[in-house]
Amino acid sequence: MFTKRNFLHSAALATLTATMTKPFPVRAQTSADRPGFFKAKDIAEAGFIYGLPIVMNYGVMYEYAVDRNSGQFKAPFNQLKNEPNVFTYKDTAIVTPNSDTPYSFAWMDLRAEPIVLSVPAVDPKRYYSVMLCDGNTYNYGYIGSRATGSEPGDYMVVGPDWKGATPPGIKKVFRSSTQFSVAGYRTQLFNPDDLDGVKKVQSGYKVQPLSAYLKQPATTAAKTIDFPKINKELVKTNFFDYLDFALQFAPAQENEKEIRAQLARIGVGPGKTLNFKDLSLEDKLEIGLGMKEGERKIDEAVANVGKAINGWRVSSLPGDSAHYNGDWLKRAAAAKAGIYGNDGAEAMYPLTRVDGDGKTLDGSNSSYTLTFLPGQQPPVNSFWSLTMYDGKTQLLIENPINRYLINSPMIPAMKTNSDGSLTLYIQNKSPGADKEANWLPAPNGPIYLVMRLYWPKAEPPSILPAGDGKWRPPGVKRV
Repeated sequence: MFTKRNFLHSAALATLTATMTKPFPVRAQTSADRPGFFKAKDIAEAGFIYGLPIVMNYGVMYEYAVDRNSGQFKAPFNQLKNEPNVFTYKDTAIVTPNSDTPYSFAWMDLRAEPIVLSVPAVDPKRYYSVMLCDGNTYNYGYIGSRATGSEPGDYMVVGPDWKGATPPGIKKVFRSSTQFSVAGYRTQLFNPDDLDGVKKVQSGYKVQPLSAYLKQPATTAAKTIDFPKINKELVKTNFFDYLDFALQFAPAQENEKEIRAQLARIGVGPGKTLNFKDLSLEDKLEIGLGMKEGERKIDEAVANVGKAINGWRVSSLPGDSAHYNGDWLKRAAAAKAGIYGNDGAEAMYPLTRVDGDGKTLDGSNSSYTLTFLPGQQPPVNSFWSLTMYDGKTQLLIENPINRYLINSPMIPAMKTNSDGSLTLYIQNKSPGADKEANWLPAPNGPIYLVMRLYWPKAEPPSILPAGDGKWRPPGVKRV
C-alpha cells in the first residue's frame, strides 16, 4: 500500500499561512457567490476529507507516469513497468511500501479506448494479484491467485463512459469510475534467491490497447493534457486546485452529487476552480481552518480505525465504491493508512504504533519482542509478513542487515523456542548473533509496524471478519 508523503500536515497548515500561487489557469469565485464564514469552513473541511485520496492518487500518478525526471518515474501511460526488486529505504515516493512482493505498474489512460491486461499461467504455489484502482481510489477489480486463479487469461479495463462490445477471448471486463487508473501487480518473492522466478512471471504480463489486442489500427489518440506539476511543497498551497484538475476525469457518481454541489459553492470543481491567490485573507482563513479540521478528523479516524486487539488496529478499510458507500472519512482514512491497500478478502493489514500495554513504540529507548505461540501464526492461504517503518515518515528504514520485514517464507531459517513458539526481536541494535536471524531492525525513534496477511483464510480460525475473527494478533511486548 502507498501514500504520498506528508500531504496532510503540509497542506492544511500551509493554507492557513501562505499566500497562494497558481501553477495552472483557474477561475476565481466572486464574493457574491461565497457562502458565509462558517459554512465555507465546513465545506472546505468536507472537501478536504473527500478530496485527499484523489489528490494523493494524482501525486503518485504524476511521479510514476508523467514526470520523467521525478526520480520515481516508472513508465508512460498504457505501458507496463516491472520492478524485479523490492522496495527499500531509498524508495520515498510512497509511504507504507510493501516489500513482500515485487511490483509491476501500469498506469492506464482509458479516454481513447480500453486497455487489455494479459496474464500468464502462474505456479499455484506462487501468490500473485493484479489490483485495479481508479482515481477515486476504489479497488474496482482483481485478477490473480484468489480472484481468477492461476490460469492464463486476457482481461479488459474500460473507462466510465465506454459502451463498446466485449471481444471474443476476453475473460472479464472491469470498469473504472475515472478516465485514469492504475493496475498494481504483486508477485510473490519466496526468498532473496527467487528474483529470477519473479522475473519469469513478470515477463508474461502484457498491457496493450484494445486495438493492438485485436490487431487493428489504433483509434484516434486522446487529447494531450498539460498535467500540473505536483510535489509536497506545491500541494501545501494548491490542494483544491489539484482536486479541481482531477475531478474533470471523474464523472460524478450518484453518491457524490451532494459533496460536489457543496464544493461548487466555494468554487471547487471542474470549471469552477478556486483561485487562492485572489482570495481575501478572510477567505483564505476559512478554507485553511476547514482543511485543518478535516486533517484532524482523518488523523483521528486512522488512530481509531477498526478494533483494537492487543495494541493492533484490525480493520478492512479499502474497497470499491459500494464498500465506502459515500463514507468519505472512511476512504480518507484508508488513504492515510496506506493508499492502494487491498480489500480484506485479498489481504488484511493489522497495524500498530503501540505495544500490548498501549505505550508508544520507540526504538530509541526500548526493545521489544513479538511471539507467536505454536499453531498461532497468522492463518493465510498464501503468506504473511511483518514490516518495520519509521514512525514519523512511514517509510522503510536503513539498517545494517538490509532487512525491512520478516515473512513466513523466512521462518525455516529462523530459530524457534523450545516449546515451538516463534519470537521476533524488534529493536534498534542487534539482539546478538544468536538471535539475529529473528531480528527485525527498528528505527532510533518512533516505530510503525504493519502485518500483511495475503489471502487470509475465511474459515476459523481467521482474522475475518475484520476485528471479529477468531484469530487475534499477539501484542508487542516491551523488554
